[in-house]
Amino acid sequence: MADTEMIAACSIAGSDSGGGAGIQADLKTFTALGVFGLTVITAVTAQNTREVRGTWMLPPEAVQAQIEAVADGFAIGAWKTGMLGNAPNIRAVAEALPEGAPLVIDPVMVSTSGYRLLADDAIKDLVEILIPRAEVVTPNLPEAEVLAKMRVATVEDMEKAGRRILDLGTRAVVVKGGHLSGGTAIDLLVDRDGVMPLSGERYPYSVHGSGCCFSAALAAHLARGMSARPAFTAARTFIDTAIREASGGPGSLRIVNPGGKIIR
Repeated sequence: MADTEMIAACSIAGSDSGGGAGIQADLKTFTALGVFGLTVITAVTAQNTREVRGTWMLPPEAVQAQIEAVADGFAIGAWKTGMLGNAPNIRAVAEALPEGAPLVIDPVMVSTSGYRLLADDAIKDLVEILIPRAEVVTPNLPEAEVLAKMRVATVEDMEKAGRRILDLGTRAVVVKGGHLSGGTAIDLLVDRDGVMPLSGERYPYSVHGSGCCFSAALAAHLARGMSARPAFTAARTFIDTAIREASGGPGSLRIVNPGGKIIR
């Protein structure tokens, strides 16, 4: 299968029983963008859009075995990490991940509902072992504050935080501005060439799984051969549609809808 023309991307992340985030959102995104989705499960979660009721981490040897299996069987155009959960799993990913294909890191730390998804003692390993291997890191504002070790409250802060995270060794950083207030949502790509801002409409509701969907879209476009800047533009367009067409009835929390097809 490694000799075929199939374009594949692999998500290394947790399973969301509610289907709105994690592995499930990544696979929907890959499919919507015409990329064959592979998975490495790091954790099983019991959750819905309102809460995470429990998490069960897979042992690092299981994570490593999954990576080795898909790497041996497929030509993988890009990798993406989401929920890694703990330091042993971060080290397992770093050890097993093959060189070559771009890596997108979504540094998942806390769920939309506020549930902690990354152990405090794992952040050091994420920063020192995995981020230096990344093509793009995609923190939201709370994650950017942790990685950059600073308060992020303005667009100017986003740029400064992005530069600090860039100094950790990644080739590019996308700081997502969804947590800022204002009529538009601004995201910034920071790389060695400077800063690239993109803005879109801010919708009057929160969307479960939007961070997973965006980083998966970025990985899909990288797998198709795009470089980081055009992949950022394409992924930003994709996630805007997925948020605008988010599933769910009236209320403040909806589920991201990769591809934007109406689900009734």
